[in-house]
Amino acid sequence: MIEARHLRVLRAVAATGSFSAAGRELGCTQPAVSQQMKALEASVGTPLLVRSGREMRLTQAGEALARHAAGILAGLTAAEEEVAAIAGLRAGRVRLVSFPSGSSTLVPTALAALRAAHPGTRVSLEEAEPPKSVEMLRAGDCDVALAFRYAGAEGADEWGDLVVRPLLADRLVGLVPEGHRLARTASVAIGDLAGEPWIAGCPRCRGQLVEICEGAGFTPRIDFATDDYPAVAGLVGAGLGVAVLPELAVESVRPKGVRTVTLEPAVRREIVALTLPDLARVPAVAATLDELARAGAR
Repeated sequence: MIEARHLRVLRAVAATGSFSAAGRELGCTQPAVSQQMKALEASVGTPLLVRSGREMRLTQAGEALARHAAGILAGLTAAEEEVAAIAGLRAGRVRLVSFPSGSSTLVPTALAALRAAHPGTRVSLEEAEPPKSVEMLRAGDCDVALAFRYAGAEGADEWGDLVVRPLLADRLVGLVPEGHRLARTASVAIGDLAGEPWIAGCPRCRGQLVEICEGAGFTPRIDFATDDYPAVAGLVGAGLGVAVLPELAVESVRPKGVRTVTLEPAVRREIVALTLPDLARVPAVAATLDELARAGAR
């Protein structure tokens, strides 16, 4: 019989490449990891690991088992959480991953409402940008992932295997210094900023910026690039360039010395909450999705 704890150990060894590193990740000793791996190999009746220098590598059987482990563990988690929540969400745990601007705007409102309605449900929060957050969901490392994609972008079917809960459409706005020639203009075309130095955001937003600008007939001169939205706003406020950010990000940083201008034509990104089909039936996960949707509608 294959035990879930043995599968978790196998995943940790596969990810870290050694018993000692896996032990540190799991909070146990190296001998304990070794013993559990021996027990797993005895259960399946074939070697799962081969020593290669100081590291471990998976055998073909080990690779097959590790590949199925994430789905198996996700299914077990779904079963455990659903059983625990039968009495009316008096218990439950949800692991939430969100991109930074979602963490500071949508998530606090949603989690405050969730706690008020279901005080026994615990939610943990970790930050990651898509596509990493989506990879974490598929790997079984979280239960709900907040993600975004831009309208018209390639890969529209990238979430085809997941449950997708739309939250809101987030429009991009331009950021310029207060003394900029366009600071008091009601709306601007992206081409009006063609000759400006640019401050770019996260990698996915950066790619979208270049695509938008090239569609308007120019390539932006990016002087600074940072994943930190307050840093983007700070650089714009200091007069070092212009930027394009989603409204949700601007709301989260409250920039000083900066003016926001409406971009025409409008460019929007779709904000969604994602989960696995098995997990969508877990009451605590379903309640979290509901509260995120309500937060997005406000």
